[in-house]
Amino acid sequence: MSSDIDAVVREAAHEATEALDGDTRAGFLKKAGLAGGGLVGGGALLSALTPAAAMAAGKGRPPAKFGKGDVGILNYALTLEYLEAAFYNEATANNKKKTFLKGAQEQAFLKRVTADENAHVAFLKKALGSKAVKAPKVDFGNTTADHDAFLKTAVALENTGVAAYAGQALNISNAAYVAAALSIHSVEARHASVAGLLLKPTAASQAPNGAFDKPLTAAQVLKAVEATGFLQ
Repeated sequence: MSSDIDAVVREAAHEATEALDGDTRAGFLKKAGLAGGGLVGGGALLSALTPAAAMAAGKGRPPAKFGKGDVGILNYALTLEYLEAAFYNEATANNKKKTFLKGAQEQAFLKRVTADENAHVAFLKKALGSKAVKAPKVDFGNTTADHDAFLKTAVALENTGVAAYAGQALNISNAAYVAAALSIHSVEARHASVAGLLLKPTAASQAPNGAFDKPLTAAQVLKAVEATGFLQ
């Protein structure tokens, strides 16, 4: 199973990276600048081993509409990845029409994160097969075409992803899926740190919660998502 997952991830990452050279398809946190800092923080795989994450095991699962057991958790994760991928795809398309990002670092961040989020979507859809939920309709407003709005939204979006995966990793039964979720979680944390430093080069921007991250339950994450107005 692990070798199959690795192969799927590598293939999806390659396909997503290649897609950046062509046309991309056209939210998440309309009020990202306000919501991001208070909701979640950056981190890495070790956050899954903190007392807070351990206490969250068996709790805070996604609602039944996503499915039962691991299927429900993967569909919940897929929904979040759909939002992230759509956000960066739209930003990539807008940046090609009229460059709004500044310098090589910001351009590199957009290219890398767009490829990664599309790879995450491809992997989760592959794992779920016919049980995968459909992508929601979204409207990101000007956050995918304005420099400051984009970075603020990226910071909030990535940090929310970190907390969402941390909140569910110990609820997953299939060991291969646990490994995959933690692998995605660490990548989301890297994205969060880079986006934070691009927005404001401070220690707090790199790791808002310090040495240990705070996991969020599915209810907390979904409430934040619904409050943005990005979902149509």
